Amino acid sequence: MTDQDNSISSNFIRSRVRNDLASGDSTLLTRFPPEPNGYLHIGHAKSICLNFGIAEEFSGACNLRFDDTNPDKENQEYVDAIRNDVEWLGFSWKDTLFTSDYFEPLYQYAVQLIQAGKAYVCDLNAEQVREYRGSLTEAGKDSPYRNRSTEENLDLFSRMRSGEFKEGERVLRAKIDMASGNINLRDPAIYRIKFAHHHRTGSEWCIYPMYDYAHCMSDAIEGISHSLCTLEFEDHRPLYDWFISQIDIDCHPQQIEFARLSLDYTITSKRKLHQLVADQHVSGWDDPRMPTISGMRRRGYTARAIRDFCERIGITKKDAQIDVSVLENCVREDLDEHAQRALCVLNPIKVVIENYPEDMPDGEMLEVSNHPKRPELGKRPLHFGREIYIERDDFMLEPEKKFFRLAPGKEVRLRFAYCITCNEVIYDDQGQITELRCNYDPLTKGGKTGDGRKVKGIIHWVSCAQNTALEVHLYDRLFNDANPAASDDFRTSLNPESAITLEHSVGETSLADATTGQGFQFERCGYFSRDREQTKDGRLIFNRTVTLRDTWAKIKQQ
Repeated sequence: MTDQDNSISSNFIRSRVRNDLASGDSTLLTRFPPEPNGYLHIGHAKSICLNFGIAEEFSGACNLRFDDTNPDKENQEYVDAIRNDVEWLGFSWKDTLFTSDYFEPLYQYAVQLIQAGKAYVCDLNAEQVREYRGSLTEAGKDSPYRNRSTEENLDLFSRMRSGEFKEGERVLRAKIDMASGNINLRDPAIYRIKFAHHHRTGSEWCIYPMYDYAHCMSDAIEGISHSLCTLEFEDHRPLYDWFISQIDIDCHPQQIEFARLSLDYTITSKRKLHQLVADQHVSGWDDPRMPTISGMRRRGYTARAIRDFCERIGITKKDAQIDVSVLENCVREDLDEHAQRALCVLNPIKVVIENYPEDMPDGEMLEVSNHPKRPELGKRPLHFGREIYIERDDFMLEPEKKFFRLAPGKEVRLRFAYCITCNEVIYDDQGQITELRCNYDPLTKGGKTGDGRKVKGIIHWVSCAQNTALEVHLYDRLFNDANPAASDDFRTSLNPESAITLEHSVGETSLADATTGQGFQFERCGYFSRDREQTKDGRLIFNRTVTLRDTWAKIKQQ
């Protein structure tokens, strides 16, 4: 996808809407119509931003409508989650509606189709319907029940509603054209029998409208002006228009299709996401590795970053696989601007500064900025004392040539504090390094040496005496395969290292006041967010949102 293609196609819906409104054809009303059978994912975010964004841009409105016509797969949990996600993304809607609000008028419109000779009750089973439908190169053939009388069809349809027939025994079909080159027009089903409890209507109904019928009719009932949907519905548009043209209703929405969002290293099929949850490959729909909006929110992604991502990739008429690093960079840029800084040691090793004054048992307080580029965010106190923790990876017993961190006899700068030099390494009985003994230079406070010597390495640290106990979850991409959906079993490409838990990390004391979902840059470590839970022993849990740099870019180049 070239820059030129993107610049042209990303605005084609805006241009269409702008022209329609300029001609006085309509008042803008869009809708976001998810099925409440799962949690929203990043693909839905594109549609949300488009429908609500277009409405906002052109002073229109957008409805939130739940397409609840599959009762055995839908429930209130999903309804509530969808509402929360749309609201969290920063959008508000005109009306909260349900397709089930229209079950009675949809039924009456179906009766009108029967009366007009445009629909009939068919007794063919599902396998027979597929056989009669034909193929892309072969015309279908008429159902033997296609020419039932209007009276018989009305009677049978009424009895379907009253529950006289078994599931699959009969369906109501539109009577269009079994020889049409568009298979969607070969007498599609309008209603099927389904004995299942509905989360809103209970057992009131045992017949439910099919999507192709319910969707367009609901749009027309609501007065939707522009029905924006993804490209897989382009071949369904003639059916969309046919249904609306057959009934007496004073609205004819325009269906406009756009390319759906496809991210590499990501699954967005609800069925497959259901499998991940059901098989416990993840902890739930809001697992921070999931591509769901709630999972991304829990991981620390911001609504600003997701909206920015949807704007950057644009709206096109051509399917394309988007590099997931585009999304991660949007998150990284947003957090770089807005996230407060903090010090956290993920894998600590103790350092004792032997020449630190013994008459300062409580150490000292340093004052440091919350953000290097945003002084309006203020400053915070940072405790420094004789004993500190540093990252185990910031020490090397036999340093390589370009290792500028701590090593025996080597000097390094402590972020915001002093320069220290390692004098001695302490081991336990198993030969593992447990402690480092160092000296500090009291004249180097704030990192300045004063004598002109250059100390290249700068490392972070946390006080042993005053800190916040943390458990840190390092999340990575859930799949190792760039296109997991293409394999016979997408689960074979699950990344076994997508979640690593560090149970004994330590952070500075200010992290104790972090609120759920608050994002931080742990200096030199990445961007992290406070999880809603904490460990049984009271440790706060922080989730890694994204690394400081795109580490996967280097991996792909190898």
